[in-house]
Amino acid sequence: MNAPVSPADALRASVTALLDGLPPRQAAGAVERLIASYRGDTPTHAPILRDRADVAAYAAYRMPATFEAVRSALEAFADAVPGWAPGSHVDVGGGTGAATWAVTATWAGTRPVTVLDWAEPALALGREIAAANPALRDARWERARIGTALTLDSTDLVTVSYVLNELAEADRAALVDAAAAAARAVVIVEAGTPAGYERVIEARDRLVRAGFRVAAPCPHSAACPIVPGTDWCHFSARVSRSSLHRQVKGGSLPYEDEKFAYVAATRLPAEPAPNRVVRRPQIRKGQVLLDLCEAQERLSRTTVTKRHGGLYRAARDADWGDPWPPQDPPG
Repeated sequence: MNAPVSPADALRASVTALLDGLPPRQAAGAVERLIASYRGDTPTHAPILRDRADVAAYAAYRMPATFEAVRSALEAFADAVPGWAPGSHVDVGGGTGAATWAVTATWAGTRPVTVLDWAEPALALGREIAAANPALRDARWERARIGTALTLDSTDLVTVSYVLNELAEADRAALVDAAAAAARAVVIVEAGTPAGYERVIEARDRLVRAGFRVAAPCPHSAACPIVPGTDWCHFSARVSRSSLHRQVKGGSLPYEDEKFAYVAATRLPAEPAPNRVVRRPQIRKGQVLLDLCEAQERLSRTTVTKRHGGLYRAARDADWGDPWPPQDPPG
């Protein structure tokens, strides 16, 4: 009997198939134009994804990266709320549904799923791709304007990924408030840029004021200890690069690292990490330097040396974004 295909593998195969029949130059050109639109600082009042060719090219280019970033955020959240799984999920501004795939990769089983977006071509393609994922075959794909008029039905989980950058300030606030009013858990992911981090912090503060507790990445729900304008908190997820990635970016590596910022907050009992590694660990001869965000609401650097035994081995294996210390360090 064949082993079941993982959501990650099924998604990769599905988005690769989208490019069949689409000339490589057209696909690359569509992606370059869309990247320029998404990176613009001016919020748009019309859908950026206009037709199937736009959607197919951008989905093939961006869905795997969005999937990996959202899955990383969801896994950190799941670690903080062990034993819980969402009984329902709403993906706001979900486009072709990468976040819904990430939810199915994080929690087994099926649940009612609704994807809201204002671009009908994106919804149509998301519905088509979802046929390859048994957990999404009954998902609802609904057109909705994401902004001050948005209302959401009660649900366990709301995801919002790479959406806030498209919205004006009032619409961002309305979206976060609507998610907080509807959900038991809210996970928001943005690009790992200073501007993306600022949007995440803005949303984080609104969620905390609404009574949510931050489950990840922060070890606390107090104000972020980063002095505004001096740095930004973000993380990285490894993504396999397609031929389209290599064509657009002119690179030859088989992978790239997707930088992202996120907040996962909840009304559920949560156990945040005691500390979070917020930079790539620096491995030196006989020691590892770890930059941490601490439960004491501060940033610190700790040095782990060989004399720390099992902790040193754990530090050498630690990754950017991991909780620290590990629950079961090597002996």
